[in-house]
Amino acid sequence: MDWLRIRTNDGLDALTSEEILEFQFQGEPRRLAATQQGIWKPHDLPAALAIRTTYRAEGQERPYDDNLGVDGLFRYKWRGDDPLHSDNRALRAAKDLGKPLIWWWGVGKAVYKPIFPIYLIDEEITQQQFVVATDGLQELPETGSAVEEVLRRYIQRETLQRLHQPVFRSMVMRAYGTRCSVCELGHSVLLDAAHIVEDRHELGVAAIRNGLALCKIHHSAYDAGILGVTPDLTIKIRSDILQEVDGPLLEHGLKALNNTPLRVVPKVRKERPDPELLEIHYQKFIAS
Repeated sequence: MDWLRIRTNDGLDALTSEEILEFQFQGEPRRLAATQQGIWKPHDLPAALAIRTTYRAEGQERPYDDNLGVDGLFRYKWRGDDPLHSDNRALRAAKDLGKPLIWWWGVGKAVYKPIFPIYLIDEEITQQQFVVATDGLQELPETGSAVEEVLRRYIQRETLQRLHQPVFRSMVMRAYGTRCSVCELGHSVLLDAAHIVEDRHELGVAAIRNGLALCKIHHSAYDAGILGVTPDLTIKIRSDILQEVDGPLLEHGLKALNNTPLRVVPKVRKERPDPELLEIHYQKFIAS
């Protein structure tokens, strides 16, 4: 996991299947993910080391349904329906021993965003699944108190931020080639996955078509209503900004972009920004 922190810019970046195979331990290659199945237990370890959720393009179904529960914690399905299958026993061992795991979450074909460390804190046998905590949280006692309910909502929000937002970022970065769609900056640590329509909006889905890869300057300008993008992917700069006189960043980094097209768009057409969502945000930009 220390290697993953370094290799992924402290968890920012996704890795391809080939890059995952680069890991070595004590000078020897060591596999960090299974080749086919979702659960990986090295033969010489007492418990599972990693789980995997396959990539699903929007509208497609995964072979297993890993969902967020009402308690704010994710579930990971058994392999098959036999509780004594070796993979399920490996996950049970990780739970019983309190061992951390890596969750490889597919964000593209053979591209995975590692979520780590995660912990299996319970098993729901009737639902054939394990309960996943993304930060080592233990189960909360059922007290029925108002404080408990507030804490559960907090856990759910933090869980989504810990898992869904990084996955969304990785999908957007993969689609845009890890470059700012406005200026083509290619430094991962300076890039964000911006929601076109905020996630609290009824249309604010965490899908690539609702995302733009933006550097931190242009992301802030986009959210602040200084920079807008039309449904035909043309950049607009707010009129009062165009009248300002300032240094080179304003002149070249913002004003010069007015009426120019986005410089980077996804090659796959269905992953390009949704014109309807762009129109919703553009109307807010005009109103600003």
